[in-house]
This record gives sequence, structure tokens and C-alpha cells, in this order.
Amino acid sequence: MQISSSLDATFSALADPTRRAILARLARGEASVGELAKPFAISLPAVSRHLKVLEAAHLIAREKEGQWRRCRLTTEPLIEASDWIETYRRFWEGQFDRLAEYLDDKGHPHDQRSDD
Repeated sequence: MQISSSLDATFSALADPTRRAILARLARGEASVGELAKPFAISLPAVSRHLKVLEAAHLIAREKEGQWRRCRLTTEPLIEASDWIETYRRFWEGQFDRLAEYLDDKGHPHDQRSDD
């Protein structure tokens, strides 16, 4: 999978609050589909559709264990997304640092907060 399409799939999957909640639960450890569905006021098939999106984005892995399907979080896509975001965080921090230097050179006060 190309990095662009991988990031697209990751961010698309993360756009939904139910899927983010599922990932947050899986960050604590493996869970069955039933355990993942329990806190949501949606049908089991709807939860299953969310899991399919997460699986297609490689954010989770599902394994059959007897009659149960166990889900676990996979970290690679999240690490890739974090690295991509970090690049832009560093860029913007650099931009803000240059702006602060510019303001210092011009004698403009910045980063002052009033106590009003």
C-alpha cells in the first residue's frame, strides 16, 4: 500500500467517533466483537461494519478463536500517521519561532497576557 493511500485510509477510519472509541478500547488489550459492541447503542452488524473499516485501514487485526472473533490494535498505521503529523508540527513550530524572532527584531511585544 502506498503511503498516501495508507494515510487516507487511516484518517478516514479515524474520522468516526465510534471507530476512535473502539481503538481506545483496544489500546487496553484484545477484545471480542461482543465486548467491543457492548458500550454502543448500535446493532452488532453496525459495529461489525466499523470493524471492517478499521481492518481495511490495517488499524486492527481480527483473528478467529473458536467461535469468537478477537480483535487487537495494530500500531503501524498510527505510527505512520503520527510521523506525518509530526512533520507538520515541526514545520509550524519553526514558523512560529521565526515569527517570534521577527517580532523581537521589530520591538513588538508578543506572548504577553493581560490579567484582565
